Amino acid sequence: MPDYYTKWKNNIRFYYFIKFTLNVYSMLFSLVGLCVLCVGLYAEVERQKNRTLEGVFLAPAVVLILLGLVMFTVSLVGMVGSLRDNKTLLHMFLCVLCALLALQALGLIIALIFEKKTSALFHKTIQEGIKHYYDDLDFKNILDYVQRKFSCCGGDQYSDWAVNQYHFCNGTGPLACGVPYTCCVGHKVGEVVNTLCGYQTLKEQREVLDGIIHVRGCIHAVNLWMGDNIGATIGLCCAVGLPQLLGILLSCVFWNLLVEMSESEDMVDFKILKRAGYKYSELDLDGAGWCLCLPRDGGYLPVPDSEPDTWASDVTFVDVDQVKIQEPILHSIPETKTSASNIGVDEVDSHA
Repeated sequence: MPDYYTKWKNNIRFYYFIKFTLNVYSMLFSLVGLCVLCVGLYAEVERQKNRTLEGVFLAPAVVLILLGLVMFTVSLVGMVGSLRDNKTLLHMFLCVLCALLALQALGLIIALIFEKKTSALFHKTIQEGIKHYYDDLDFKNILDYVQRKFSCCGGDQYSDWAVNQYHFCNGTGPLACGVPYTCCVGHKVGEVVNTLCGYQTLKEQREVLDGIIHVRGCIHAVNLWMGDNIGATIGLCCAVGLPQLLGILLSCVFWNLLVEMSESEDMVDFKILKRAGYKYSELDLDGAGWCLCLPRDGGYLPVPDSEPDTWASDVTFVDVDQVKIQEPILHSIPETKTSASNIGVDEVDSHA
């Protein structure tokens, strides 16, 4: 297996396969990030139109904007780096993906270890959102969906709704001392919803409210759902983590491949050639590809027809006092070039 992989890795098809797979991967995620960014911008514009001055706390649109911006920027770096064979951009792309994946894994581990503190933080966040429930339509729609989907009410329990100015028991409106209708227990499919079904429920005990509203908080309801649906939970984690892991794997393989190619003596290293006095017109670039970066046996330096024996295509070895000295070909390129006959490797005086 190692020999087969080595042969496959040295094949030019492997280079193109990794290159364009990484490019397609980055392009898809950049498009997804751009779509998320556009949706977030649209949602934020609509939120600014419809919310009051009080509704400034929870803004899912801002989360979408930040998520889309990060996805688009990071994926664009990977796409440009894979297209241009730029090791710096690829290394940056690889490091950012590793950092993001590590932060997500660290956050998940911390949330599992400090479960009580995490629940308390979520509870405080949801309570703050409940205060502005009628001011921010984005948060209102999200909380209504969660309460219907998971058959729950409030953050920790149904009494959390007492912090809202329209629902606390000292109010005089029809919603006073009640909960939203999304907390109510549904009985029949297609039944007309009574929006005041939670009227005066905050005054009652949990036992009395059985069959009227959901008394369990949404934090506990979501935790129970995740525990009862392990397969769906694992699938959700894999859906978030595996694409990032794939990007890390592709970028790591391609970056290492470019590093190996750049260290090869058969590579087109224009910086070294320019210092040696060569020009593009003097190089035989057949086989270098459109990126002028592919290796070729024998290199790309012009070989003079008059001195075929003085040109070493790979490595020159000289025995001096029983010691074998290795000199790369590019180290022996003369600083100034007067004629085609001076292109070969400098002759070494073996009698020295």
